[in-house]
Amino acid sequence: MLLDRIWYTPHHPLSYLLRPLSILFAGLGVGRRALFALGLKQSVRLPVPVIVVGNITVGGTGKTPLTIYLAQSLLAQGFSPGIISRGYGGKTLVPLAVTEDSDPAQSGDEPILLVKATAVPVYVFADRAAAGAALLAAHPEVNVLLCDDGLQHYRLQRDLELCVVDGARGFGNGVLLPAGPLREPVARLKTVDAVVVNGVERLLLESECFQMSLLPADFYSLSGATQQSWQGKRLAAVCGIGNPQRFFNTLTALGLEFTEHAFADHHQFSPQDLPDADIILVTEKDAVKLAGLSDVRIWVLPVSASLTPDLASWLGHKMSLLSTR
Repeated sequence: MLLDRIWYTPHHPLSYLLRPLSILFAGLGVGRRALFALGLKQSVRLPVPVIVVGNITVGGTGKTPLTIYLAQSLLAQGFSPGIISRGYGGKTLVPLAVTEDSDPAQSGDEPILLVKATAVPVYVFADRAAAGAALLAAHPEVNVLLCDDGLQHYRLQRDLELCVVDGARGFGNGVLLPAGPLREPVARLKTVDAVVVNGVERLLLESECFQMSLLPADFYSLSGATQQSWQGKRLAAVCGIGNPQRFFNTLTALGLEFTEHAFADHHQFSPQDLPDADIILVTEKDAVKLAGLSDVRIWVLPVSASLTPDLASWLGHKMSLLSTR
């Protein structure tokens, strides 16, 4: 994509041409945050602790697997979590309860994956505060909310902020939109409770810092077929995520040879998008949208998050502090 080349190529000339718009974007961001800080825009405090998982760059950094990890950790520690999300790509006009059978066109793709992976209540709406209120009204047993991709949604007050950073791509050219990939300045990391770096690199930050690795499990067939030998088969990897290269690198590390077919994040797939291959390998996020195509060639690679140091223990400690307030 052109924007990726502009953002992640040092000293790209088009980035310099867009810098005036980045200055305007920065001013709008500062003004918006000031309105909330001064009380001129109203923020909402929900009756349970809110943990926000977000990033400061455009594109995928690994927020969804981290949200799944956090939900599972909270369940294991005796909490009753719920998840709220914008539901990127969805078209719902009211807070929507997401199920495994929800239409991705209404709910977005990631919320369906969150439901399948955690079995906790998931609600989506552009106004996350309204989504949270609706979830709590329908599920009074929920005593903590995870907000997926809500770092810049200042209408919703939060108790903990976790920012996910792509360890491979970092912050690109370090410039705000549209000249660079940043939604907020890198200095924003100093104000969050923890930074989670997705990848092998660690950052020297003033905040708590954790390293996240995405561990692949066994492939499964989207159509329920029994796995057979892929020896001599033509493999293709198809994905529409924020950083397709991460998926391709994972497959290469598994010793697979394949052709690469990358699409834009949250791409709505059609049969014409599927390549001529014997086996098509996809992410779980893309599998949500590909399920309706009923193609027996599609195999899904699930991944799970592993955190170092132990983020689950850190989260339990933070939750115990919140309960004493």
